[in-house]
Amino acid sequence: MSENNQTKIIGMGLVGAAIGGAVGYFAFFWVTRHGFYAMVLPGGLLGFGAGLCARGRSIPLAVICCAAALALSLVTQWRFAPFIADPGFGYFIAHVSALSPVTLVMIGLGTFLGYRLALETGEKPETQAAQP
Repeated sequence: MSENNQTKIIGMGLVGAAIGGAVGYFAFFWVTRHGFYAMVLPGGLLGFGAGLCARGRSIPLAVICCAAALALSLVTQWRFAPFIADPGFGYFIAHVSALSPVTLVMIGLGTFLGYRLALETGEKPETQAAQP
């Protein structure tokens, strides 16, 4: 794959990731207003947006999306429920291990989906013709 094509894939993927991440962030708060907790949405939709817009497979894009999905999930959780002792983000990051196991699993799953869905290209693989 050429360097120019890889740059285009990453650039388009990052645009899709930004859009998907924003949709995931706001969708999380919309869902919580209806009584559900879907911490998987920010990271998952970030990866979905990246994979949809990239139109090609890129491991560097998937790694960037993995890190971005983790960061977005942590910021979303902090905005949703900061610690009472200190509402600052630094304190939140220092005490992430105090979050409930369900929250940590959902953040982890959203981060994994951010990586995995960024690898999807939205294109169907070519199928081989059946040989007699």
